[in-house]
Amino acid sequence: MSVVYEQPLVSNGYALSSAPDRLGRLVPSDPATPMNALREQYRAQGYLWLRGFLERKRVLAFRRRYFETMLPTGLIAPDGDLTAGLYSGQPFDRDLHNRLLMEVVRSAAFEAFCLDERIWRFYEAFLDGPVYLHKRKILRSSLPGTQSSTAAHYDLIYLRGGTSSVCTSWIPIGDVPVQMGGLVYLEGSHAIGQQMEAEFAAKNATLSPEEQVSAYNRNMTEGGWVSKNLPEMAERFNTRWLIADYAAGDMMVHSAHMIHASTVNQHPSQIRLSTDIRYQRVRDEIDARWGQHWSLDDML
Repeated sequence: MSVVYEQPLVSNGYALSSAPDRLGRLVPSDPATPMNALREQYRAQGYLWLRGFLERKRVLAFRRRYFETMLPTGLIAPDGDLTAGLYSGQPFDRDLHNRLLMEVVRSAAFEAFCLDERIWRFYEAFLDGPVYLHKRKILRSSLPGTQSSTAAHYDLIYLRGGTSSVCTSWIPIGDVPVQMGGLVYLEGSHAIGQQMEAEFAAKNATLSPEEQVSAYNRNMTEGGWVSKNLPEMAERFNTRWLIADYAAGDMMVHSAHMIHASTVNQHPSQIRLSTDIRYQRVRDEIDARWGQHWSLDDML
């Protein structure tokens, strides 16, 4: 389905084209669909957008808990609804923010959120066996108007030390309409990512084992990104960027080769909050570098 979006979406200074052949909508999947059909959709699309997969009330409760934690930093408007996560618009204590963020990431509450029984039971069925949740779990917030965005990349660049069948779940912690950014996916790019990775493997063959798995080796672009220029990528590969109005309770599942990025949060006052976590089969090789909690300077 093509879409023309009235307000230009921006990522790292580049405005995505609203032309119907360059911008489209993600195709939602019903979590109640038989597992074989969901697997087929995943193989065909490189992603599943599971609408209403998680209990909305539980997602919003964790959102409120996060912003309660951040109140002492001055980041949050103190007289607003904490679940809304309204930005104060004032300078805040970034050092304190980062310390509290790392506390949240290491907390039992966050671990329990990521180990929601619905999630791990889904993955046991989807991957056909006992599953492992990577300890490194990323919690991201995006302030209104922040101009930097996650550049286009595919996750295997950062997970080469393990299995290529690892799955990413991106979970919006709160409603994330298109206006607030969220993830955008390059349509059909799971095949492009596989081709790119095969080319990188050939180039990396003469490097040491440590360098071969690194997203920062001499054959990679800055930070392991494919590109910051999303419009150019859509033209180069003759495809579209797919967008969505995400809701609290939704869960994305995408392959390690699926190219994705984010756009600027254009909401006037609300902070976007999300987490991205990785599941895989226990029996498959696990990237040991992901066996530690996420930190802001871990270079992964």
